[in-house]
Amino acid sequence: MFRIPFGRGELTFETPAGWEVDVAEPEPAVPLADLGLALEGALQAPESSPPLAELARGARRVCVVVTDLTRPCPDRELLPGIVRQLRAAGIRDDQVAVLVALGLHRPMTRSELAEKFGPEVVDRFTIIQHEAQNPAGLVDLGVTSNGVPAIVNRHAVESDLLISPGLVEPHQYAGFSGGFKTLAIGAGGEPTITVTHGPAYVEHPGVRLGRVEGNPFQVAIAEAASRAGLRFIVNVIPGRDGRPVAVGAGEPGATFARLVEQARRVFTVRVRRVYDVAIAGVGYPKDTNLYQASRAASYLIFGPKPVVRPGGFVIVPAELDEGPGRGPGEQRFFRTMRDAPDVRAIIEEARTRGYQAGEQRAFVMSKVLEHCRVVVVGSKYPEVVRQAKMIPAETMAEAFDLVRAELGDRLSALVVPHALLTVPLVADAGG
Repeated sequence: MFRIPFGRGELTFETPAGWEVDVAEPEPAVPLADLGLALEGALQAPESSPPLAELARGARRVCVVVTDLTRPCPDRELLPGIVRQLRAAGIRDDQVAVLVALGLHRPMTRSELAEKFGPEVVDRFTIIQHEAQNPAGLVDLGVTSNGVPAIVNRHAVESDLLISPGLVEPHQYAGFSGGFKTLAIGAGGEPTITVTHGPAYVEHPGVRLGRVEGNPFQVAIAEAASRAGLRFIVNVIPGRDGRPVAVGAGEPGATFARLVEQARRVFTVRVRRVYDVAIAGVGYPKDTNLYQASRAASYLIFGPKPVVRPGGFVIVPAELDEGPGRGPGEQRFFRTMRDAPDVRAIIEEARTRGYQAGEQRAFVMSKVLEHCRVVVVGSKYPEVVRQAKMIPAETMAEAFDLVRAELGDRLSALVVPHALLTVPLVADAGG
């Protein structure tokens, strides 16, 4: 019996008789016994930086850039520690703005803000939801050394002290998220998001899951965030149960580099072969919409090496409470997938003419679907799945029947319970 996340709960299933099944689950990392205590230590003795209270002394305006509801960052636990340091520096509540790094996702509701950041944060501080498509709320900081427009939220740029909490976890473009990305992309303008997620970046050999060094995406976001004035980050590494296993704070580059080294040990797992089928667990909040949940398939195909053979299957159980997703990026992804005659047309159009931000997910998923088929199980919107050129199935048993009808009965399968928190490394892929 196997268990994987599904929504806010779990899905249990058995694979068909005759299947040879492996499980890709990194070794459990010990969670922090007391996140608050570990955070206090990190803030008072940060990486390559004066303590936060010292940095904040004399600031008139402080901006704290936080992740949105699509990222399970424990902001509710991180923000009180950050605020205590600001208070120690004499910073008043009315001098602090909390900027929600939406990228091109939808705005959060008041109840979602209260759940993620705590009611006291929503009541005490100015909450600003980033608008990537609003030129009046953005500042153009020029072009990075590798050709990316550095356009960032005005509130962030015009603050005296810019702080960014975030998560260091596997990411298909950044290698690992966190660091500079929360600000440069989450609070970046649409042109910044468009170029960094365009075909030239997505298909660059340095832009891979788990890769930071030699990654042009990282070069661009580091330069953009530095120009915006990002001076201090507070990043955590999440465990597979959501509880943080490490926290770091300090100068962005040094702090991120140290946490990435630890994250590689936490998330990388070796697998012994390339498989016929992979079953990818997602869970809340990533399985809220197809845009986010489909990342489970692309992570397994565009990691260091595909873990599924050409013509194989990736099965992704996902509830999809919001269908394709409600933000402008998610809607662009869905329209592109739905309206194109086939995935080859999407790929050719993207390479010839480029695309708008959000459509990169359609480009990536089209490349995945050229390689293998993707079955989405348990969705509340099966027609959305079908229109996006993936295969809906009501149950795991139905999905397995689809696979067996195509590939036969004696198959190899890889179960990845936490696909978005796993970097699978095929035995002969090196590294």
